[in-house]
Amino acid sequence: MEIVGQPASVAVFCLAGGAPTLQRSLMSESVAIIGAGVSGLTCGVVLAERGHHVSIFAKEVGQQTTSGAAAAVWFPYDAEPLEKVIPWALQTFDALADLARVPATGASMIELRQFSRTRQIQIPDWAIPLGAQAVVPSSPSVTPSVRRAVAQRRREVETSLKSFKSGFSLNVPLMDTTIYLDYLANRFSRAGGLITGNVHFEKLEDVDGTFDLVINCAGIGARELVQDVDLEPHRGQVATVPRIENLSCAIVCDDAPLMYAIPRANDCLFGGTNDLSSDLALDPETTGRIVAECSRVLHIEKPLVLAERVGLRPFRKSGVRLERAQLRDGRAVIHNYGHGGSGFTLSWGCAENVFRLVKS
Repeated sequence: MEIVGQPASVAVFCLAGGAPTLQRSLMSESVAIIGAGVSGLTCGVVLAERGHHVSIFAKEVGQQTTSGAAAAVWFPYDAEPLEKVIPWALQTFDALADLARVPATGASMIELRQFSRTRQIQIPDWAIPLGAQAVVPSSPSVTPSVRRAVAQRRREVETSLKSFKSGFSLNVPLMDTTIYLDYLANRFSRAGGLITGNVHFEKLEDVDGTFDLVINCAGIGARELVQDVDLEPHRGQVATVPRIENLSCAIVCDDAPLMYAIPRANDCLFGGTNDLSSDLALDPETTGRIVAECSRVLHIEKPLVLAERVGLRPFRKSGVRLERAQLRDGRAVIHNYGHGGSGFTLSWGCAENVFRLVKS
């Protein structure tokens, strides 16, 4: 095990009231989780609140993780196989919808409008029970409820959306990462969990032998940690801009160039890219393209860029790896990585599956 620097303390978000009380398990294994992104934190919460002694180890924590750079709107994206991804995603949808009832969690419900510039979008079967409806960009249905005070602004947005050929909308959870990650860390800490940052493991067997079980939530780091050649980095670059007046829905278009505008409590996230690359360096030209395209779609002047981020989505060509195995030293390990662009979208569903594997 290599320790980089000194263990980092983790800032936590103080939440009024308590986290939901879960029935505690009679089991009390000592568990080490590798990775402090949304997958590691959510697994930590589920296990710690059910009686396990859990510690999270990671090189980066909080906003420094890949999760901190995510748009974090619920939608199955860039993850396989769908027959497993969709059930995990729907289970997560329910968990996040419950959290959205408490604003201090950083979770909320938002209308997502998914568009295509070039083709007719088929509404996915899983989205229909969630209330998804077709949206014709050139018709008034793109703005179903318009208050007089913002009618002109809405008409401007509607006009710009005519460049899209088809789309659909549904209400989904949105996680404001500037709040939600701290909420998870705080909830994990209150359940007795510990987080240690600036820690790098060369291999899983380097985890201290006092831990009975290791859970691998290392994201793209699992490529080196367990020598998984199926993992590939899908590079995403985003720009944070000030809040856009009267933009109350998330707008996404997967056609090239990929674009999304995600309004949050205190700002708006513009994106993005999905390139096969491990380059974490910011590209000013890419930021300029992102801001220009989002501004064109929203029919606004180019806003000031407050911040820029790059993250590597951990896409696994053979599908999300969620399974129990054994380390060379005989200890059990549960792998939970390869979620691609669906880390937040799959987080609670996969964490519940991890818990079931812990008990097996």
